[in-house]
Amino acid sequence: MQYPPRGIRGVAGITRASRFGKVDNYATCADEELCLIVQVETAEALEQLEEIAMIEGVDGVFIGPSDLSASMGFPGQPDHSQVIEAIEGAIDRLITLGVPVGILSLNKEFSRRCIKMGTSFTAVGVDIAMLVDGATELREKFRGEIIHDVSGAC
Repeated sequence: MQYPPRGIRGVAGITRASRFGKVDNYATCADEELCLIVQVETAEALEQLEEIAMIEGVDGVFIGPSDLSASMGFPGQPDHSQVIEAIEGAIDRLITLGVPVGILSLNKEFSRRCIKMGTSFTAVGVDIAMLVDGATELREKFRGEIIHDVSGAC
């Protein structure tokens, strides 16, 4: 993920990262601003959490509840008590190490608890879920309204 000489990342001159070539000296200064956040999404990865978090260059760890729940034998149940317990344990372990930790959860209560525990970045929504919620809310506002037949209109 780093540019040469520290890494092997491709050095395309006109990319979104360089504001399409508008950032002066991007290739020489970008490494100073890069952040590597790795995702831990399996029970096996949780067993190796400290080793993963302490790899040189890792700036933070993101815990993925959905994949983690499936890995733990609870597919589709990111709010299962054993999954929550595993995530909270991982948050504690990472905070103890001084490694920034993040989470994504649509469970507002759990998200608030993670923030209080000390997560550095907590995603509390997903764009497609917010779009679906908004569309559902709009549909409900108009449900039962009289719909005029416009089948013969131009």
